[in-house]
Amino acid sequence: MSEAASQAAAQAAVRVEPAPTLDNALAVGPVGRLDPRAKLVVVFAYSLLMALAYSPLMAALGVLLGLGLVAWARLGWKVFLSRLVAVNLFTAFLWLFLPWQLSLGQGAWDLSLAYNPDGLSLALLVTLKANAIFLALLALLGSSPVNDIFHALAHLKVPSKLVTMFLLFYRYLHVMRQEYQRLRQAMQVRGFQPGSNLHTYKTYAQLTGILLVRSLDRSERVYQAMLCRGFGGTFWLLDHFSWRRADTGFCLVSGLVLLVLALLQWSGISWN
Repeated sequence: MSEAASQAAAQAAVRVEPAPTLDNALAVGPVGRLDPRAKLVVVFAYSLLMALAYSPLMAALGVLLGLGLVAWARLGWKVFLSRLVAVNLFTAFLWLFLPWQLSLGQGAWDLSLAYNPDGLSLALLVTLKANAIFLALLALLGSSPVNDIFHALAHLKVPSKLVTMFLLFYRYLHVMRQEYQRLRQAMQVRGFQPGSNLHTYKTYAQLTGILLVRSLDRSERVYQAMLCRGFGGTFWLLDHFSWRRADTGFCLVSGLVLLVLALLQWSGISWN
């Protein structure tokens, strides 16, 4: 191998994708100007109501409401569709397995597979609920920078240790992703070709072990650096949000919509 090819291979081994921007909001619409505390309260109440829903009609109305929020947030269609596909990949398995029921006969191996309409209804309900909650989370929380969301959690009296854990987890999740990409590229430069064999399994096991060891070493170095800078377990809040009339109006309208959905749920309305 020539010297130029060796240098190119060495550069490829350490080349990683740039880290994603952590503090930018996904959406730039009017909902982004609302107070993150108001959005957190509304999305929590909405998610709880959708999770407890047992009426397909209510779940469908929740999906329509979520689509309206996405349109209001002016979320990019590329980002929206990519995340929507990722969520519905999970629900697709429900449609494959829930509509079928395995029945046992008289004998030990007397098995039969029968269509179960209740399973199909359950798959529809779970799909609608999952998409309704996802759309609301994406529209409301995706319209605020991540730091503002953690800041709002602290203002809402969420335990400080929990907020700190969420913040550090989110920050260094991207760091570990870069470390994983660097190790994978180093393996590819050395000629590693994954397959269904024992060598591949051992290689991936070693990759996981190295990643865990480097994660532990990095966490210790970061913790020592934070202690040297006076960290005492709390990120102090220097800036504060300003509650406006628009936030009050958003909470009132959202509360009214949630009340209507709850009344529809308690009234027992279902598909006819």
